[in-house]
Amino acid sequence: MSSVLNTGQAFAATSTNTARTVQLLSEGWRFTKGDASGAEQPGFDDSQWRRITVPHDYSIEGPVAQDNPSGPAGGFFPGGVGWYRQTLHIDTLKPGRRHFIVFDGVMANSDVWINGQHLGKRPNGYVSFVHELSSYLKPGDNIIAVRCDNANEPALRWYLGAGIYRQVRLVSTGDTHIEPWGTFVTTPRVTDDQATVHVRSSIVSPSGGKLALQVRLLDSKGALLTTVNTSAVQAKAGQTLHLETDIELSKPQRWDIDSPVLYTAAVSLLRDGKVVDNEDVVFGIRSFEFDAAKGFFLNGRALKIYGVGLHSDGGAVGAAVPLAIWKRRLTELRKLDVNAIRTAHNAVAPEFLDLCDRMGFMVMDEFFDQWTLAKVPHDYSQYFKDWAERDTADLVKRDRNHASIVIYSIGNEIRDTTQPQIAFEWARRLIRVHHEVDPSRPVTQALFRPNVTKDYDNGYADLLDVVGQNYREKEILAAHAQKPSRKILGTENTHEVNQWTAVRDHPEYAGQFLWTGVDYLGEAGRWPTIGTGSGLLLTTGLQRPRAFERLSWWSSAPMVKIARRVANVGQNVVEPVFGPGAAPADQPAQAAATARPRFSQPLVADWSPANREPHTETLEIYTNADEVELSLNGKPVATEKRHADATPIVIKLPFASGSLKAIAKRDGQAVATDELQTAGPAASLHLFADAMVSQHLDDVAHVTVTLLDDKGVRIPDNNTVVEFLIEGEGKLIAVDNGNLQDHDPYHSNRRKLYDGNAMAILRATASSGKITVRARVPAMPGVPESVVIIPVKPAAALVPMRSF
Repeated sequence: MSSVLNTGQAFAATSTNTARTVQLLSEGWRFTKGDASGAEQPGFDDSQWRRITVPHDYSIEGPVAQDNPSGPAGGFFPGGVGWYRQTLHIDTLKPGRRHFIVFDGVMANSDVWINGQHLGKRPNGYVSFVHELSSYLKPGDNIIAVRCDNANEPALRWYLGAGIYRQVRLVSTGDTHIEPWGTFVTTPRVTDDQATVHVRSSIVSPSGGKLALQVRLLDSKGALLTTVNTSAVQAKAGQTLHLETDIELSKPQRWDIDSPVLYTAAVSLLRDGKVVDNEDVVFGIRSFEFDAAKGFFLNGRALKIYGVGLHSDGGAVGAAVPLAIWKRRLTELRKLDVNAIRTAHNAVAPEFLDLCDRMGFMVMDEFFDQWTLAKVPHDYSQYFKDWAERDTADLVKRDRNHASIVIYSIGNEIRDTTQPQIAFEWARRLIRVHHEVDPSRPVTQALFRPNVTKDYDNGYADLLDVVGQNYREKEILAAHAQKPSRKILGTENTHEVNQWTAVRDHPEYAGQFLWTGVDYLGEAGRWPTIGTGSGLLLTTGLQRPRAFERLSWWSSAPMVKIARRVANVGQNVVEPVFGPGAAPADQPAQAAATARPRFSQPLVADWSPANREPHTETLEIYTNADEVELSLNGKPVATEKRHADATPIVIKLPFASGSLKAIAKRDGQAVATDELQTAGPAASLHLFADAMVSQHLDDVAHVTVTLLDDKGVRIPDNNTVVEFLIEGEGKLIAVDNGNLQDHDPYHSNRRKLYDGNAMAILRATASSGKITVRARVPAMPGVPESVVIIPVKPAAALVPMRSF
C-alpha cells in the first residue's frame, strides 16, 4: 500500500517504524439506516447516504418509544439494520506487503466486504476482529462495505447500541509478519532487585527465511533501557513459529494502583537481517495472587478489591464513547476509592483497558452474559456453540498484555448451571482456552444462586481458579468454610452494608464489585424509565449522595457527607435496590419488567425540600471519623458517634431554612466538614468546563450548567429547560442530565435540569482557537445567560494508538 491513502482521515497515524503502518479509518464513511440491496457492490450509488464519522452509534439517535422492540432490556431505543461504505484510494500497491482491516467492535451480526468480496461475519458485537484485504486490493478506488443487523430485539439485557461504534484501523505489514495480537509479554519473576521480562511472538512466514526478534525495552518515558536479539531461526515457507526471549531488568518500577508505571517492549521482526514487521507492546511489571486464606495480594501486600461493574455505554453518546468520557468517569470513581473495574458483561474497547493501565485500576475482564441458554429471545446464545471458543481466544490474545487485568471471568449468572452436564463441558472448554492463550492469570465466573444449582457440592465451583459469586455473601463465605482451599471473590454486590461488612470482616474474601459504578441505559424495568440507576455516578459522571457511604467505608482520608431522604417517591427516584429480595440481573427481560425496579426512598444532597412548612426531615450522615456534630443555623442540634456496624448516622430533624452543617471529629479535633444550605429563587447559571479540548475523536469537554440562587446555592430544579449555544471552533456532540426518565433527544442543544444540573458534551472542530459556550433558560428571562470559553489544544491521543 502506498504511503498516500486518501481516506479523508482527520487523524491518520503511522508507527515510528515504517515496517508496519497504521491508519485510523474514522472519516469519509457514508451511512444509511435500513437494508440496502446490493450495497456491498462497488458500483452501488451511496451518494444520498449520510456522511458520518466512526465510531458511530445509530441507536442512540432514537427516538425512544415504548413500542420499540428492544423494550425495557434495550432501554426502549430503536435498533434495526445499518450499512456503512468507505472508499479507499490507493495510488500503487507495493509488492511483499500484507494489508488488514481491524474493527474493535461492530454491533452486531456484522458482515464486511471489500470490492464486493465477502471477508467474513461476526455475530458478537463486542469482539474485536481482523480481516485481511491483501488479495482484493487494487490501484485506484477500493470500496469497503459493512452491514450490521440489530433488527431482532431484545438481543441483550441492557442497551447495546448499533453500528461501527468502535475504532477501525488499516494495518500494513511485511509478508512475513507478527500475527495479529501475536506478541505476549509476561513478568514471571519480580523482586525489588530484579525482574524477568519474557517476550514471545507468533510469526507467520509465507516465504521462509532466517527469522529473529529484536526487542528494545523502553521505560515509562520512552528511554531505551536495553536491547536483546534472539538467535536467527531458519523458517520453512508457510510455517508459523514462535520466537521468544527473556530480558533481565534491574531495580524494576512496579505497576501499582497508586503508581501505574508502564514499560514498552518494542519488538522488531527481522528476516534475513532486515526489519519486516514491528509491534510495540505496553506492559507493567507487577505480581499478584489470590490466596485462599488471606484474600488478594498486589506486589506482595494484602489489598482489598474495591471494585465496580461497568456497562459499556456512555449515557448521552450511547455505545460510541469517546475515551475522555471514560477518563472523567474513572477519575470520579477513584475519588470514591474505587480501585477495580469489572467489564460487565462483555469485552470492552481496548483503549478502555489502556486507560485502566495508565490510571491504576485493576480489571476483571469478563466476556459473556449467556452461554447456550438464552436470557432474552435474540441474544448470543444462538451463536455460542459455534463462536464462543474463537471469540474467547481472540479476546484473550487482544487483552493479555494489559497490566490492569488481574483475573478473567467466563460468564455472568450463566443459566447453563441449571444443566450441569452442559455447564461442566463449556466451563472446561472456556477455562482451557484462557489458560492456553494466557497461563499467567486466574479464571473466575460470576455464579448466581449456586446453593440452588448445587455448584458448591457437585464440583462445578472448583473448576474455577477463583470462585466468584453474585450477591448472597453468606453463601460464598459458607462455601469457603466448607472448603478452605477455595479462593473467593464477590463478583457482583449490592450497595448494602451487609455486603460490605462481609468483605471487611473476612480476610479470605478478596473483595467485591458493586452493581454498578455508573448508571447505564437499558435493563430499565418499566416505562418511562430507560436505564438503571444503580450507579455511584449518574450518566453525567456526577456523584450520587449514596456514593459517599461507600467512600466512608473504603477511604482512610477523613470525610463526612450529609444526605437527605426524600419520602415522596416520584419521577426523580433513581435509586433502585438490588439484592436478595429484589430482582437482580439474572432475570429475563420479561420477568424483570414486572419485578423491577424496586426503589428505596431516594437520597438528595440538598437542604431545599419542596415543602418549606414545618415538618421533619430524615438525614443520613456518612463519615469515617469518630463522631459527627450537626448544627442548624449555627446551633448544635445533635452529636453522634460513628456506628461500629458501618450503618450511617440517621437523624430526624425539624426543617428550618438556612444552613445545615456537619463537623466530623477524630480524637476531638475537627477533620472534615460538609454543609448544605436552603436555596432561594433562581438568580444565575454557573457554567464549568472540565478541560481544554481538541479535534481528536477520543477527546471531548464536559460543560456542566447549574442553576443557583443569589447566594450561589444550587437549586434542585428538575424541570427547567437550559439551552446551549456554541460559537467558535467547536461543535455540540450531545446533552445529558442524568435523568433516566427524560426522553428528550440527546442530540439536541436543549436539556431539562436534573437536580439543578445539565451537561453539554463538545468536541473541537479545528486545531487551535477557542469555543464559546453560552447557556440560558428561556423560561426565566430574569436569569442572565452564562458564558464559558474553552481553549482548543492540538490533537493528541489520550492513549497511544494500537495496530491490532
